[in-house]
Amino acid sequence: MPFNIDTLKAELHEALYLDLDEFGLETEGEELVSKFIGLQLRSAFQPIFSTALGKALGFEALLRPSIGPSDPLTPAFAFGFADNQGRLVKFDRVARTLHALNSLRLPDASGLLFLNVHPKLLVSVSAHGQVFERILHAHSVPTHKVVIEILESAIDADKQLTEAIGNYRDRGYHIAVDNFGSRHSSLDRLWKLSPDYVKLDLSIIHEAEHSAKVRRMLPKLIEIIQELGARPVVEGIENELQHKIALDSGGTLVQGYFLGRPATASIWRQDQATQPLPVTA
Repeated sequence: MPFNIDTLKAELHEALYLDLDEFGLETEGEELVSKFIGLQLRSAFQPIFSTALGKALGFEALLRPSIGPSDPLTPAFAFGFADNQGRLVKFDRVARTLHALNSLRLPDASGLLFLNVHPKLLVSVSAHGQVFERILHAHSVPTHKVVIEILESAIDADKQLTEAIGNYRDRGYHIAVDNFGSRHSSLDRLWKLSPDYVKLDLSIIHEAEHSAKVRRMLPKLIEIIQELGARPVVEGIENELQHKIALDSGGTLVQGYFLGRPATASIWRQDQATQPLPVTA
């Protein structure tokens, strides 16, 4: 069923205080795209597989910005450009809204949607998740189906970070700490934040492939995260050996190119119609 642009225009105006012309919302086949601050924005989704479920627990939404059809940009560049234009808050909301709407086309409506939030928003915006919640409810998506991914190592202000996470939790969102194990990550801080999910930095599984020391450490790290009450996600799995190491280490949630490359929601739905998502155990 195609998106109704007129209905979306009213929703965006009410919830995000954006006119359709500013949002630049268009349809391309079954997908929504946005043209905002001179950039074309699209959604891609990568599955996070659960060995317990034998299928995808959910999908992480990834921004695919470009200047034109043949000039892709990195998300970091696009967010930096928006920040320089003084439009970071709206840009972040536009991106998350685009992902939420496109996720309605994913094959498993019961799965979770993992959404990244720019670190600067966590320390500069109050009432986190309130505006975005209106869009979710307009499409019958409960907040407990959304996991907010936070790059905690990029934020120095503990008090503001804790308050932001508390605001999201109060509205029913789940919380994931992203890229844990990269520089400046802290187990003490992880204990204080009490996230629902901890996504291990992709460098860990890559190093484990070549280092016996890291392979011995990985099961202990996974166990510590579980003892803190969070569910670890092993990211960056790019080959069969890395996948085996993750599973042998006790990883039950896994993500990476070996298991599924980012693609549009319609492609995932078409692929599952002909070939179900792979079981990872």
